Amino acid sequence: MAVAGRQVHVAFTWVRESGYLGLLTWLAYGPNGLMHPDREAYLVNRNVLSRRVLVGVALAALALTGCGGNGNSSEPGGSGGDGAYADLSGELKASGASFPDAYYQEVVEAFKAEASGVTVTYNATGSGTGKKQFGEGLVDFAGTDSLVKETDGVAAGSFLYVPTVAAPITVSYNLEGVDKLQLSPETLAKIFQTDIKTWDDAAIKADNPGVELPNTPITVAHRSDGSGTTSNFTKYLDAAAAGTWKLGSGDTVAWPASTQGGEKNTGVAQIVKQTNGAVGYVDLSDAKATGLTFAAIKNKDGQFVEPSLEGTTAGLEGAEIADDLSYNPLNAAGATAYPITAPTFIVVKTSYDDANKAALVKGFLTYLLNEGQDLAKDVDFAPLPASLKDKALAQVEKIQG
Repeated sequence: MAVAGRQVHVAFTWVRESGYLGLLTWLAYGPNGLMHPDREAYLVNRNVLSRRVLVGVALAALALTGCGGNGNSSEPGGSGGDGAYADLSGELKASGASFPDAYYQEVVEAFKAEASGVTVTYNATGSGTGKKQFGEGLVDFAGTDSLVKETDGVAAGSFLYVPTVAAPITVSYNLEGVDKLQLSPETLAKIFQTDIKTWDDAAIKADNPGVELPNTPITVAHRSDGSGTTSNFTKYLDAAAAGTWKLGSGDTVAWPASTQGGEKNTGVAQIVKQTNGAVGYVDLSDAKATGLTFAAIKNKDGQFVEPSLEGTTAGLEGAEIADDLSYNPLNAAGATAYPITAPTFIVVKTSYDDANKAALVKGFLTYLLNEGQDLAKDVDFAPLPASLKDKALAQVEKIQG
């Protein structure tokens, strides 16, 4: 986070020397007072001007205005001194899904301001590795976009699912001269199992009347690691293109040899970005951060819908919640529902040997499900509906230790 640290230092200097109006100018125009050549990217790039930078700026401003150099004012508990999480102390280690990584990192950073005695580390290894490490006792909890299977090495009855957020899986592509694309589930299935080999195929043309499509070879990009994103994407194709999709579903599938694999969502995004003619499945947050273009997908109601938080929320509304709080919003009905809407979960132990560890897990997840939900939209994730959030909080309370 060296970049973020430098930005906080610069912003602090602007508050001190130029006041708050100076800070606003810095945010909009850059430190030289000139309009940044790519102002929108400059403003929204979460690696430069993310919430953690603004929190640092706010704390700097409080230090300047609250302390005032007189030595008689007491600093507010901005670092967890008097909050609900202030008494927590210790370390949490977690690994798993890369799909929600941007959101989890935002929550981890924000949680530091409320619980300064707690260190939380989340390593985006992919859902498959996260579940395996959780089963081996190497981490305190795991992130996963797919459900736990017997082969994951996690004992039945030893864990709980805690839903966190949801987001669309985009079908991102790189095709020179084509900035709008529509794909039906059947066409999508044929593309990803390489039955369709060029972008001017008749099936793609049928989905895109009036669009000039080049005779460019298609390069299919997919995850090379065990991935909940792969599981949800292939489960969608299994459901929406039944009879056409032949590769099955799971954290891994047997992709054709001519396709290319990338590690994590960011790896797939890079293949797509660097290859004309490429197409891959990537979470919305990473797709936007990489500057990718994504297709509108034909939903269950026959409407072509682009990935968005609004479409994700519409998909969540029709999802059926199981008793263990697992749920499946894929291929949901509704005219505005985006059909490849994926859930994501944190898997926790039903009981921890260390009471303090249990308290840390419960504290962090309680924060994530309450204050942390407000961070979701900032990094392109949809917060849980109120009814599911309440069930998730009740699930957290079941943790023993």
